[in-house]
Amino acid sequence: MKTLPAAAAAHAPAADTLPQLIAATAHTLPEQVNALARARAFAEPLMAGETLDSGENTLAHADAVAAILKTIGGSEAMQAASYLVYACGHLNKPQEVIAKAFGDNFAALAVETTNLMRVQRQARGAQQVDDPAVQTENVRKMLLAFSRDLRVVMLRLASRLQTLRFHAASKRPVSPSLARESLQVFAPLANRLGIWQVKWELEDLSFRFLEPETYKEVARLLDEKRGEREVYMEQLRTRLESELRARSISASVQGRPKHIYSIVKKMRGKSLNFDQVLDIRALRVVVPSVKDCYAALSWVHEQFTPIVEEFDDYIARPKPNGYQSLHTIVRDAAGKPIEIQIRTQAMHDHAEHGVAAHWAYKEAGSKGYAGVSASGEYDAKIAVLRQLLAWERDLVGAAQNSGLFDDRIYVLTPDAAVVELPRGATPVDFAYAVHTSLGHRCRGAKVDGAMVPLNTQLQNGQTVEITTVKEGRPSRDWLNAELGYLTSNRAKAKVRAWFNAQATHETVARGREAVEKLLQREGKTAMKLDDLAVQLGFKSADALFEVVGKDEFSLRSIETLLRPPEPVLQPDDYLLLKKTRTNASAPRGGVLVVGIDSLMTQLAKCCKPAPPDDIRGFVTRGKGVSVHRADCSNFREMAARSSERVIEVEWGVPKSAAGAAVYPVDVAVEAADRQGLLRDISEVFAREKTNVVGVQTQSVKGTAWMTFTVEVANSGRLNKVLAIVASVAGVRSARRR
Repeated sequence: MKTLPAAAAAHAPAADTLPQLIAATAHTLPEQVNALARARAFAEPLMAGETLDSGENTLAHADAVAAILKTIGGSEAMQAASYLVYACGHLNKPQEVIAKAFGDNFAALAVETTNLMRVQRQARGAQQVDDPAVQTENVRKMLLAFSRDLRVVMLRLASRLQTLRFHAASKRPVSPSLARESLQVFAPLANRLGIWQVKWELEDLSFRFLEPETYKEVARLLDEKRGEREVYMEQLRTRLESELRARSISASVQGRPKHIYSIVKKMRGKSLNFDQVLDIRALRVVVPSVKDCYAALSWVHEQFTPIVEEFDDYIARPKPNGYQSLHTIVRDAAGKPIEIQIRTQAMHDHAEHGVAAHWAYKEAGSKGYAGVSASGEYDAKIAVLRQLLAWERDLVGAAQNSGLFDDRIYVLTPDAAVVELPRGATPVDFAYAVHTSLGHRCRGAKVDGAMVPLNTQLQNGQTVEITTVKEGRPSRDWLNAELGYLTSNRAKAKVRAWFNAQATHETVARGREAVEKLLQREGKTAMKLDDLAVQLGFKSADALFEVVGKDEFSLRSIETLLRPPEPVLQPDDYLLLKKTRTNASAPRGGVLVVGIDSLMTQLAKCCKPAPPDDIRGFVTRGKGVSVHRADCSNFREMAARSSERVIEVEWGVPKSAAGAAVYPVDVAVEAADRQGLLRDISEVFAREKTNVVGVQTQSVKGTAWMTFTVEVANSGRLNKVLAIVASVAGVRSARRR
């Protein structure tokens, strides 16, 4: 098979990386004896002549996967599973058959891997909707969450690498979705697990298929002077190591050439040409102590010319994931740039084996994975992952391992889009996660083709199909926690919002009915409701109906608007009255018309007088005496035209306080508009026991004008109330109209 250029091949993992972690000693269980040979013999007749979707012979693929697992330190049991996975599809009851021949652990591993392969194939073949980056991230997380056993992940990584190798060797094209998934999901996962050789090869092969021309160009540039560069770097490595040891610094120096995809990422990320990539030539120096790190750095800067702006001290200022090292780029006598990293053995072990930290900063920057810093909960989960990996042989036949993402599950739509849900989520949660309308209209669900109750808890990897009605509404039972229909906070909020909207709709309908009845009584049915609302200071008719429906706006205010002002009567309309000198020293209450007994009186609506206002009377036709405030502009106008119609009046005195009458008075308030303004002013009136019978509001360019109609027994006390209203935040003036 064709291999990658030296840029990738030169990155073989150090002897103390993953193989050492995995190859922990363990007791061999009976079912593990000769497991590899027995598994191949078991699967070979089932797979005879069979080929995969890629066109590769299935048995040859399984052989290659087993070989890859061996090179990265996978146990014989893992290698055996690579055959059993492909045997599952030929068995009616794979769990039972494989468990009987090889044990429950082998059966669980093979069946779990087969299920994951099916889910990934569906997800990859689905038409991508919404943001592809989000979909890729969901697949990435699903790969881990779906895999209860880390060996499943190892098998999938090895299988994907072999598929790409086969396509490269046979020169067969690779679908963009498979290459992209390999680059964006599998390569970062290999990086997370510290399987550097697999990571680099996955990246370079995927990139080779996605951007063949760019790949070839960078490979050509690397190969042009590869031999010369390797000789030079070996000389430099030997010199650096020997001279540091001569200064009593026990240093181990290794070359660190870049692979193709990494070079292209750096060129694009920093907008560089190939010649401007400063770390094509790179060395890593490992020393015993922090003191030795700085001593080695001092020697390097003495021997070479440092590029000051490229120096980073990650020992004094570690990266968020805990990574520590000294990074410097220097130029040799010929001006060639060389990157040199200096660290202690402990720092090196963390950089090489600290899987979570390394993966987090490479894949997600300083914020870490999914916004969680490397020192947080995510690190703790991956620490468990590393232990499981290191003790892989011990775990064969052991108790079930806990999942990596216990709080999340990942399920599929019928067209294989991945949906992320909280653990314990139900089909109703799923429906709302897909679309709010789908949630409202949800009436039934199928999980993996079988009908289930709507409060069934979903599991990783299941395919969920929702049955709907054309016009639907959520059930109030869904909000009952004891019934278990909803787990997702998002879905609960959607259901509550629907019922809140329904309550508002009913309130609006109630208010509309009240307003329309009033218009009917007043003979104003032709009036446009939106026009009425605007005149009353509301943005729309529904806004008016809502406050009326809530009893927050008096219909009396609408009546006041609808009824025309009292007409100015002509001289011949007045009833001439002869003044008498009747003694009226014992008024019965209300307004006393001086000199006239039992004459009908009414308070003028234009100025709304109230005790102890100075008042005047004006005799009208058929309506008795209209009582005005002495300073009323309408009264002054009428008095100027018909002074003979003016009559002296005064307020009567009630027999007891309990019998005191109340009078409607208009109050005008100007204020800077803000949320809660109407409520705050209304609370003042309520606190001062001043009854509000009507409110009109209007807001223009941030200024609110409000007219409150209040009932008072004595207008003198009103001044105190208005002073309190004027002290409300934002109020500019509060006065009687």
